[in-house]
Amino acid sequence: MYKSSLALAVALGVLAQQAGAAGFIEDSKLSLSSRTMYFDNNNREAHATPATATRPAGKRPDQRETGQGFKLDYISGFTEGTVGFGVDAQAVWGIHLDGGKGYHKTGFLPDDSDGSSVSQWARVGANAKARFSKTEAHFGSALAPMLPILVSNDGRLLPQTFEGATITSKEIDNLTINAGQLTHAMGRASSNRTGLSVNGASADSNKFRYGGLDYKLTPDLTLQYYYSNLEDFYKQSFLGATHVFKIADDQSFKTDLRYFDSSSDGKNGHGGGYNFNNNGGYAKETGKVDNKTWSAMFTYTLGGHALMLGHQQVNDDGGFVWLNQGGVVDGNGRAEGAGGASFYLFTDSMINQFAKAGENTTFGQYSYDFARLGVPGLKASVAYLRGQDGRSTDGHGTFSEWERDARVDYVLQEGTLKGLGFSLRQGVYRGTGSGSANDQDQTRFIVNYTYAFM
Repeated sequence: MYKSSLALAVALGVLAQQAGAAGFIEDSKLSLSSRTMYFDNNNREAHATPATATRPAGKRPDQRETGQGFKLDYISGFTEGTVGFGVDAQAVWGIHLDGGKGYHKTGFLPDDSDGSSVSQWARVGANAKARFSKTEAHFGSALAPMLPILVSNDGRLLPQTFEGATITSKEIDNLTINAGQLTHAMGRASSNRTGLSVNGASADSNKFRYGGLDYKLTPDLTLQYYYSNLEDFYKQSFLGATHVFKIADDQSFKTDLRYFDSSSDGKNGHGGGYNFNNNGGYAKETGKVDNKTWSAMFTYTLGGHALMLGHQQVNDDGGFVWLNQGGVVDGNGRAEGAGGASFYLFTDSMINQFAKAGENTTFGQYSYDFARLGVPGLKASVAYLRGQDGRSTDGHGTFSEWERDARVDYVLQEGTLKGLGFSLRQGVYRGTGSGSANDQDQTRFIVNYTYAFM
């Protein structure tokens, strides 16, 4: 179990003489969240069971597991004074309920010494925080940034968190400034912290720096610029624009434009093992980050209906890059459970990413809110993505791939169990050509509930 005792000690030391101050206790929140999840991933092209370099004999290629996660969150208010202080703490606990013999694979639950799933795992983290005017600073190991250049992942039992320091300032009207430096990550299936890395690299870094601006030019138009640097791996710039045109009280049209420019930094592309495997795809220069990606999404909303259409283009020099610690292993060569990461592209879908060199991806989604039919809390959606012109792994020829995702969500709106939520998700992926992934069918069933103590 990894405990951020440093952040917690700093916070408690600062607050020891002020804990009774107005605001610190009165504005505190304490909640317990429960998540039960069934995960079934059917690798349709890999059903042989002989031993391979990465799978012992008898280890099934499919993955079927059920787990229970608990997350306890304490968020304090701020003490009074010119500078207010506070502390946030988080404890998470994951339990393996069932996996079916031989069906465990790294990613959903941590690995035990024999390659099976551990029966349970846990970790504790905390942040010290300070507020001056409209500026807040957070330092600790329970950070969960949601920014264009870093999206904390919460797609399994337990959330991914980061260690470091962040600052958010809103001193200027309509302008939000974000900056920070992160040093470690705590994976969604891990009790430990790891360094920061990219997909496929076994080396890591302890310095991810970023800064960015969100400017609300008009009530309907927001402009964004962000810059980030993972030392010895990559530098990345982001430009974004979001506009919502209100057609009527119950009707709108949203435009969302995004552009990323990523290049190598330090040891990347110059030896030393600080490499990027281009998401398993083609790279003009092996191991080196070199990518430009743009995407556009348009959403028309009418009542409970929402229709989204968009397109994304990844240049053909190399794949898109984002923080992902999946290649980092412990001293025994086992994965740390730190894999699994989100990124700020519309194609970050249920199974695939559509982010390899050269890919042109067209995507669409239809969703409906059944509150319009008198069933509040019930929502459904179906999405389809088709990627073409992806550069084959060897650089000769192209590949194509597609994915269809569907989900139904329902949250109880009243009664003793108000807030209890159910989510059924099903995805189908198919690919053709060198560079595409194995065909997969995936099903997830999730039950969520959060109880607020204060």
